[in-house]
Amino acid sequence: MKVLVHTKNLSRQEWLQYRTQGIGGSDVSVIAGINPYRSVYQLWLEKTGQITPEETENEYTQFGTLLEPIVRKVFTQKTGIKVRKKNMLLQSEEYPFMLANLDGVIRINGEFCLFEAKTASAYKSDEWKNGIPQEYLLQIQHYMAVTGAIRTYIAVIIGGNHFEYRIIERDDKMIADIIAMEKQFWEVNVIGGVEPLPDGLSITSDYLNQRYCMSNGKTVILPSEIILMCEKYSLISDSIDKLSTEKEMVCNRIKNSLKENEIGVAGDYKISWKQINSTRFNQTKFKAENPELYSKYVMQSCYRRFNISQEGTKWGVST
Repeated sequence: MKVLVHTKNLSRQEWLQYRTQGIGGSDVSVIAGINPYRSVYQLWLEKTGQITPEETENEYTQFGTLLEPIVRKVFTQKTGIKVRKKNMLLQSEEYPFMLANLDGVIRINGEFCLFEAKTASAYKSDEWKNGIPQEYLLQIQHYMAVTGAIRTYIAVIIGGNHFEYRIIERDDKMIADIIAMEKQFWEVNVIGGVEPLPDGLSITSDYLNQRYCMSNGKTVILPSEIILMCEKYSLISDSIDKLSTEKEMVCNRIKNSLKENEIGVAGDYKISWKQINSTRFNQTKFKAENPELYSKYVMQSCYRRFNISQEGTKWGVST
């Protein structure tokens, strides 16, 4: 490995720009299609320079960054193992598209190991019971591929007050799979410019809806493989309709057993059918009686409605 850049005095935007020169540890789960927050299509656009790299900072990521030194300190207190901070972005010499931004490094009896700090909400505690979340496993195996480390100590504070750590050994079989997956993405999609196939994640749908939110009103002839996609879409739509009807039948039979009762118990199951009182704003009446005031405060929105039809049959979804 070699040092691509020292990160101590880099701005956040500069750091994100350097990451476009390769694949980082947090990118691996995106390429693998298991990251619910980022789309591989969006990642491809960033790596090819078609859009500016962005990293949305929410409360979890913000506090994760702030608590990283604390996680590192608690780990040392609990284990007696000293962690050295690495303020640099590393690059694999064998696979230059592989980058690593480490939380820390450890040397034990001459062995080179890595340290990774995480924070998690209490709702994520189940994912840490018998191991670590899959996206973190891919991330640290990626880091071990870049650095040649033999193991990683990954520490986490769960729910703000519960500390745990795991020792993850280097897995050469998994690393080989990761390298092959990343090589395919980098050489075919990034260098070759081939668009990755969109996945079914909601973040992908949101991105495509946002990028192509305006229609030009034109008609185009689509490639023949879209016919198969349309057939698959119709089959899935029919299955959803059938399952929705069956689900509603089950609900209605349970409701008929509950009648006016609010709570019902059946074995280990607890069923509730609660009364909800709501107040709704009568927009139609307000517009009719106060047209000027209505036009002053009304907000216009725009979206495209997606439909597939064939011989009078139509399946569709608003986007």
